[in-house]
Amino acid sequence: MKVNLRTSSRVALVLLAFCSVVAARDLGQDEALHLRQKGEIAPLEHLLGPAMARYPGAKLLDAELEEHKDRSVRYIYEIELLTVDGVVREIELDANTGQVLKDKEDD
Repeated sequence: MKVNLRTSSRVALVLLAFCSVVAARDLGQDEALHLRQKGEIAPLEHLLGPAMARYPGAKLLDAELEEHKDRSVRYIYEIELLTVDGVVREIELDANTGQVLKDKEDD
């Protein structure tokens, strides 16, 4: 019985990790351009200014466009900033409106 419980726990852990990966999909440049042309997302350069203003002097480390089919906001820009204090911040923006959905210190 103990072996089955351990196996079940491991299978559940693997499934949970797989589901969290499948929940968000990084979109490529061609897909992003197509969504911009259709008016489904705003250009990142239009939305980046207000996000950067939250941390004056910060440097942009990374920016990705993600598709989330399991959330109320489907397209999200995920950006990483390095603050002047040396802290990496992960900020999620609604790719259509620019609304900040998450702002946390990156692990």
